[in-house]
Amino acid sequence: MSTSQFSSGAPTRILQGPFEDVRSILILQTKYIGDLVLASALAKNLQIAYPNARIVFLCEARCANFLTAHGIAAETVVFKRSSARGTILQRGVELYQVLRKLRRLAFDMTIDLTDSRTTHFVAMVVNARIRVGYFPTERPLRRLERQSANVRAKPFGYGERHFLYRNLSPLEALGVDLRVRFPSIQPLPQETARVQALLDKFRLRRNAFLVVHAGASFPGRRWLPERFAAVIDTISTETGLPVVLVGGPDEAEANEKIMTLVRTPVVNLVGALSLETLLALLKEARLFLGNESGPMHMAAAAGTPVVGLFGLTNPIVWGPVGVPSISLRPSMPCECVGGDLCHRTNPSKACCVWRLDVDTVADAVLQLLARTEGDPDTAV
Repeated sequence: MSTSQFSSGAPTRILQGPFEDVRSILILQTKYIGDLVLASALAKNLQIAYPNARIVFLCEARCANFLTAHGIAAETVVFKRSSARGTILQRGVELYQVLRKLRRLAFDMTIDLTDSRTTHFVAMVVNARIRVGYFPTERPLRRLERQSANVRAKPFGYGERHFLYRNLSPLEALGVDLRVRFPSIQPLPQETARVQALLDKFRLRRNAFLVVHAGASFPGRRWLPERFAAVIDTISTETGLPVVLVGGPDEAEANEKIMTLVRTPVVNLVGALSLETLLALLKEARLFLGNESGPMHMAAAAGTPVVGLFGLTNPIVWGPVGVPSISLRPSMPCECVGGDLCHRTNPSKACCVWRLDVDTVADAVLQLLARTEGDPDTAV
């Protein structure tokens, strides 16, 4: 063993494998559903390497049931992002409650995928025997802050650039074999039955419709609704395939605009589906078209071909993985079209995706449909 200083504060003893007798693992991933989908590949590999271990996720509240229902986690502890953005008192109460639950569970290993100041603190307080963290950390630590991890994971593992391999990098640090390279999440039988009832209701056939997601977590990542409407009309005219709109309740405005502009009938399920039902619907779709978002990664994990629309975010790092796909991104550096709305260095607040034109997106959809036509899992 060797000793090394991660940052200011007391030195941290760096552990070296093999790491055995692990019965409980806490994965800290408090971000969005897309991040959790990518983290599912890490969980699957850990389940193979440590078959007797209980895997627990610290995650955002609305994602908790999705993780346990699909066997990604045995248990979850929820972290409310809304409270974390509240007053000092609200943040303190939320953190205290989370830490109480985690301390009661007791863990042999923590893996900090979020790599934030909050999760660094959580890992330190939980104080598992094996604490995996990134070195160097994504955000520079402030004075007197300490990274308590005693197993160092590279920022990106296996010599890869995609963010998936940031999630898989802890395996490399632990000396665990990489058995599952891509996320693969299959829908629950009851959700498949629920989706079949929806397909019957709207007279849709399995593998014979497109799913379109016009939303995203941040405005800068959303392609314009009128262009989605134009692409839907083009694809419907060219292929005869019907389209289903999906999204969360907070994405209704953009989808209502699409509904007023399209000339062809569209099934609008925005705000009507749980994450579990959405996954089952994506599994039955012929193709997914949408912005860089959680549903894009869910579609890929379900095995559905994806056309993803990107702006300042690089699809080499964040594109769909494991399925036939086309990722579209305008030429860079971006010729700003968002004016005062843009924060040119922030991928979440830059409007570069607006520069994609209708013909480019429609052509990509038609190309991917043609490319996957002979695939028995995706053929119409």
